[in-house]
Amino acid sequence: MKELYKEYKGLLFSLAYQMTGSAIDAEDVVQDTFLKLNDLDRDRLDEPRAYLCKMVTNRCKDLLKSARHRKEQYVGEWLPEPIVTLEDQTSEAVIRDQQLAYAVLVMLERLSPEERAVFVLHEAIGFKYNEIASIVNKSEVNCRKINSRAREKLGVPTELNIQSETASRQWINRFLRVIEQDNVDEIISMLAEDVVLIADGGGKVTAAVQPIKSSKNVASFLIGLYRKVSKSDEALHIERTNINGQYGLIIRINKYIDSVVLFHIKNNAISNIYLVRNPDKLNGIKKMNTQ
Repeated sequence: MKELYKEYKGLLFSLAYQMTGSAIDAEDVVQDTFLKLNDLDRDRLDEPRAYLCKMVTNRCKDLLKSARHRKEQYVGEWLPEPIVTLEDQTSEAVIRDQQLAYAVLVMLERLSPEERAVFVLHEAIGFKYNEIASIVNKSEVNCRKINSRAREKLGVPTELNIQSETASRQWINRFLRVIEQDNVDEIISMLAEDVVLIADGGGKVTAAVQPIKSSKNVASFLIGLYRKVSKSDEALHIERTNINGQYGLIIRINKYIDSVVLFHIKNNAISNIYLVRNPDKLNGIKKMNTQ
C-alpha cells in the first residue's frame, strides 16, 4: 500500500484538484481513495493507475454535483484555490507537469462533471480515449464527442493546444514597476482593451463582487488599491513565486498573506487578472510558506 501511495499520490492529487478546483477537497479525495483501497481485493489492481484514477474521478464527479448548489450561494465570484508548485519536489513536479493553466481551471466551471472529467483526463493527465472510456464507463467514440463538446464550451478549437499563455517573471516585474510608478498610461498599454479582473473574497474579506472590465477600469482599480495600501501604516510585501505551474504573486500585509494574484496573457497583453482573497483558499499557500 505504501508503494502505491508513494507512486500515485501526486497523480491522483493532480486529477482531483483539477476536477474540483479545491486542494482541500483533492487531499480528502486522495486519502479516502487509499482508505477504501484497504478493503478491496488486490487481484483487482492489475492496472492500479487506471483503477485509482477511476475511483478518484467518480468521487470528484459526486463532489462537483453537490458543489453546484454551494457555488450558487457563494458571495461574489468563485475562483479555484491556488496552489504553490515548487521546483525541487518530485511530487510537485508531477503535479506541475500535469497542471492546466489557472485560466483554464477558471473556465472549467462552464463544464458539466462528465465533461470536466473527460477533459481533465485527456488534456491534463494524458490518458488516451480508450483508457478514459473504461474510467468513465463510456465508449471511446462517446468520450471523443464529450471532449469535443467541452472544447467547444471553452472556446478552444480541437486543433489548438489548450494550455493558455501565462505571464513571465519579466512581465510581472514590469507590471509591478509601472504600478509603483503610478503610470496609468503604461499600465493600460499592458492590458488588453477587454481585460477582466476577477476577485474572490468569498464574502469573508473585501473584494469586488462583480468582475471589473476594460483596461481603464482595471487600471484605475489597481492604482487605487496600490495607493490605499502604500499610504497606510501597513507593511506591503510582494513575493514572486511559482503558483499553479506559472509565475504569480503572493501579497503580504504586515507579513500575513492577504491575497494571491495570477495573470493570463493573450496577444502580448494581459487579458485576465485573478485575485484570490478568500482566506479559506489561502490556507494551502500559508502552510507551504511555513514549512
